[in-house]
Amino acid sequence: MTQRDRYNFGKILSVFILLLLTIPILIYGVRQNSRPPRIDETRSLFPGIAYERQALSSPRPIMVHKISIDLTTPGIRPFVNPGITSNDAKNSPRNRETIARTVTEFVDEFDLQLGINANFFHPFREETPWDFYPHAGDVVNALGQVTSNGKTYSAAEEGWSAICFLAKNRVVIDEKGICPAGTEQAVAGNDLLVKKGQPLAPPDYEAVKDKPYPRTVIAIDKTGKKLWLVLIDGKQFQYSEGMTLAETSAYLQKLGAETALNLDGGGSVTIAIQTPKGAKVLNSPIQTRIPLRERPVAVQLGFFAQKT
Repeated sequence: MTQRDRYNFGKILSVFILLLLTIPILIYGVRQNSRPPRIDETRSLFPGIAYERQALSSPRPIMVHKISIDLTTPGIRPFVNPGITSNDAKNSPRNRETIARTVTEFVDEFDLQLGINANFFHPFREETPWDFYPHAGDVVNALGQVTSNGKTYSAAEEGWSAICFLAKNRVVIDEKGICPAGTEQAVAGNDLLVKKGQPLAPPDYEAVKDKPYPRTVIAIDKTGKKLWLVLIDGKQFQYSEGMTLAETSAYLQKLGAETALNLDGGGSVTIAIQTPKGAKVLNSPIQTRIPLRERPVAVQLGFFAQKT
């Protein structure tokens, strides 16, 4: 190879390396620009289900996504993803309870009108964009009670509160995490944020590390007939940097919550709705630090509603 050939090869190699470095930056930029705009929005999604997006600027940039559900509306019915079937169990490790899915996969698979992430779960790992667990289809365990169509496949555990849906859309949040007999659907979270209409301070073990974070919260009003799903985006500088637990509790009290339960947060925070083109994410998930990338999670809570 002549010196000129080596020079040309070096130039080509430099351009190739530059392209390899530029492509991830371009992809990241496209995802950032595809996030929901920082503009307030209110609209009806389905009969009895309304959506509100709030772009807050204080105490930091925060994007709040709030779904209000009137449980008395005909056609509205909660649904939790089922556990592993007998056929699945043959090919899964012992004691694993369910199969990880993204929220959009959940909404599409069960033909729901909307869905959110629910329980904390394990095992979990997030190292790099390509090194994480679980992927969609991997088997995992939920923390706290999970009941789907009257069948409980993850038992109540100490330290995990539960929201329990009974017949005729009656709903209760049990602080001890044990749902009453007749529960048809149930999911669990860790901390009550509001109790008897009053905001609760984070427990001591949480208070020392209470920082802005992405959050998924479910709340009910005093009558038990109105339900709120509140999702707060986070980990996205100058777009949405999350809320502390204390801030979230105060927000929920102002909303009118009688009781509110904190569900799995961080990169799990996702809300999706059904559209004519399939399930669509309404917020900005942040799996493996990549905006709009969904995390496969163990448990999802969804709702059927009349289609508009």
